[in-house]
Amino acid sequence: MATTEPRKRMTAAERREQLLDVARGAFAEKGFDAVSVEEIAQRAGVTKPVVYEHFGGKEGIYAVIIDREVNLLLQNMSRALGVRSARGRVEAAADEFLAYIEERPDGFRVLLRDTSQVDGARTTWTTVMGDVADQVDQQLADELDERGFDRSVAPMYSRAVIGMIANVGQWWLETGTPSRREVAAHVANLVYYGLVGLEQRPELRTR
Repeated sequence: MATTEPRKRMTAAERREQLLDVARGAFAEKGFDAVSVEEIAQRAGVTKPVVYEHFGGKEGIYAVIIDREVNLLLQNMSRALGVRSARGRVEAAADEFLAYIEERPDGFRVLLRDTSQVDGARTTWTTVMGDVADQVDQQLADELDERGFDRSVAPMYSRAVIGMIANVGQWWLETGTPSRREVAAHVANLVYYGLVGLEQRPELRTR
């Protein structure tokens, strides 16, 4: 008679990670408001008290997911800004942002969704992109200053650049083609040569 091995009980850390993975998938698919603690528990194969024990409720597990995804995205961008040349930083920024999307598609989809107020703070895609752009501001301001530009416009340009990369990344996530490196190369091409050709005092030429 065949015997079956008893299923190994998860440690508290393993269970926590499992719940985070399950909840991230649910939030990516349906959004914060449409997901309940009961659904998270069912998907994880546990009871609702287990979710409450680890995270205190839906808001708690969501806050951890958002914090983790934002930190991972910021880490990727920090690596990109460590590249020495201006062209290299642009290429690395595009590639690292797309690498985050490739490796964490559900996390990216969660960040894309505007949410209800959670733990007293409203987390939106706009605020996430602002945090990412803040990392770029100083270096871009220094480069503009060296070329005789007004450094005060750096936050506007950094948000334009990051927003473009993010929007292309969202399109790429849904289409799945071409390759990440190819998409990054095209984005870097547009960003870099757009920055190289900047006018110091641009004006609208049409009414």
